Amino acid sequence: MRVTDIIEKKRDGAELTTEEIRWFIQGYTKGEIPDYQAAAWLMAVYLRGMSRRETLDLTITMAESGEQLDLSPVIDYAVDKHSTGGVGDKVTLIVLPVVAAAGVPVAKMSGRGLGFSGGTLDKLEAIAGYRVQLTDDEILQQVRDHGIVLCGQTKSLAPADGLLYALRDVTGTVPSLPLIASSIMSKKLASGAKAVVLDVKVGIGAFMKYVDEARDLAQIMVDIGAGAGREMVALISDMNQPLGEAVGNALEVKEAIEVLRGGGPADLREHCIALAAHMIRLGRRDRSKYALAEAMSEVSDLLTNGKGLAKFRELVQAQGGDVAMVDDPSRLPQAALHEEIRVDHVGHVAQVSALLVGQAVVELGAGRAKKSDPVDPAVGVIVHHKVGDHVQAGDMMFTIYANDAGKLARAKTLLQQAPVYQDREQPPLPAFYDTITSAVV
Repeated sequence: MRVTDIIEKKRDGAELTTEEIRWFIQGYTKGEIPDYQAAAWLMAVYLRGMSRRETLDLTITMAESGEQLDLSPVIDYAVDKHSTGGVGDKVTLIVLPVVAAAGVPVAKMSGRGLGFSGGTLDKLEAIAGYRVQLTDDEILQQVRDHGIVLCGQTKSLAPADGLLYALRDVTGTVPSLPLIASSIMSKKLASGAKAVVLDVKVGIGAFMKYVDEARDLAQIMVDIGAGAGREMVALISDMNQPLGEAVGNALEVKEAIEVLRGGGPADLREHCIALAAHMIRLGRRDRSKYALAEAMSEVSDLLTNGKGLAKFRELVQAQGGDVAMVDDPSRLPQAALHEEIRVDHVGHVAQVSALLVGQAVVELGAGRAKKSDPVDPAVGVIVHHKVGDHVQAGDMMFTIYANDAGKLARAKTLLQQAPVYQDREQPPLPAFYDTITSAVV
């Protein structure tokens, strides 16, 4: 085979064979194909797209490009979740302990954030001593002992994806549905999951801005998973406003603990109940008519009776974290500066821009503009009102937590532009817009 033939074939809109895709990806991963030719191929894919079969072949090849995690010695049927990211997305901290408390063991490898706020690992590291790096043996033993692990990536999972993603980022080829879907799913396949629940965010604070394009991405990922023999559920969820109230690492940990104690914001609780219920149903391989409704009721009970919180505490302790911070969240990192932004209008909240809130939090230092940026665990924003709320002039809209006066001032400027008020009533935003499942689910 010749690299130029494969590039030209895709450039002209033809469908690549399984062998051509495998040869190209393996060659690039080994360093035998230079960046400039891989960049040309990526642009051809961006412009011409890929068939479902091509996308599946690309995903499987990337998943097989490195080591793969085998959870079968400790989890007979491993269930995983993935979120496409968002502002205030602390869902994993709540969902995983609840699923484990329901008797469905979970082992999830998460990442660090790049963008609007910290990733799951950044949030966990707000808890003093929490170990995010575990060996494979430690992961397996912890699942045996506790039924839950939440850590960073331990292997060179899907290295082809890492190489291609870095190239996409500098060649204008990031917004390609086949490339996005294969990037996400290659890591899920390599991490040992037999079933996956996808949380595909849509809205002003998400990568996908419109429901139709989010639905297309979700369908491609569901098709990839099904084609690789996985059971799949994709929920398309709202990200026009922040999820919950807290945006910022320690603040989000505190809010997650509030939900695990049976409280917390209603939208975050609803979101977590739905995702956890789907994971439980898949983990139990229960396809009965009422399985999902029964799982949702069970999750609600686990949040109310404290068993989800107990499992989170067990997780933190197992990975070396300071459980005193779980028992008393005031021990979590605290910012030195606080400032409030108040409502200047009588009426109803019509918008709380997740994009502007996210940008403000990055300004404060809770997120990263580039991978090398440090993260301040203490800083962030609390959003006191959501779309649909009735407000009076003088009501509190945001509380800013900062450790630098200049950063606070820049964040405040952004936040002042985030809310939109209207005189007429405004309905609340839906939690979910659609659910897409594989045929076997």
